[in-house]
Amino acid sequence: MNTLCSTRTMTAVAAPAHAGRPVVHDRYADLADIRLAIALSAEDDAEDTEDDTGLDPFERTTCYTHRRWLHHCVSSPLHVIVVTGYRWCRRCEREVWVAVDELTGDVSLSCAKCGEMPPGPANRRLVRACRASLAAAAEAKAHPHDEPWTVRSPRRLPSRRHAA
Repeated sequence: MNTLCSTRTMTAVAAPAHAGRPVVHDRYADLADIRLAIALSAEDDAEDTEDDTGLDPFERTTCYTHRRWLHHCVSSPLHVIVVTGYRWCRRCEREVWVAVDELTGDVSLSCAKCGEMPPGPANRRLVRACRASLAAAAEAKAHPHDEPWTVRSPRRLPSRRHAA
């Protein structure tokens, strides 16, 4: 399962399953981190629903564009969205800087001009999503030798039994 944050509580999105096993989309089959590939696939599927019950794109813990955990790429200019206020200070009309400390799990935002964290739900949601991303990535690092799931992909992954 991948931990996600909603606007009010932490929720979990189950990985897409076929015969009880999560599926990795072809787009992510080449990623070295299988847990990241599964999380990306699960969030893609959770976002792509026919009704309004799907995952909000601003609550993802992974990044579709960069194919990474959100906290690894959130400082990219591509993550600044002026219209919604995501990584944006409306008072100063400036980009918001993001600082992520993977050791302590701290995530902070500050305006490039005034130095303060801009108010608003978009930036608070971003902090929660980054914290959830940190937690998910830490869980994957904590159990590096555990087989997370069987991957169903056209590309054959190397077997750990034959690894040197």
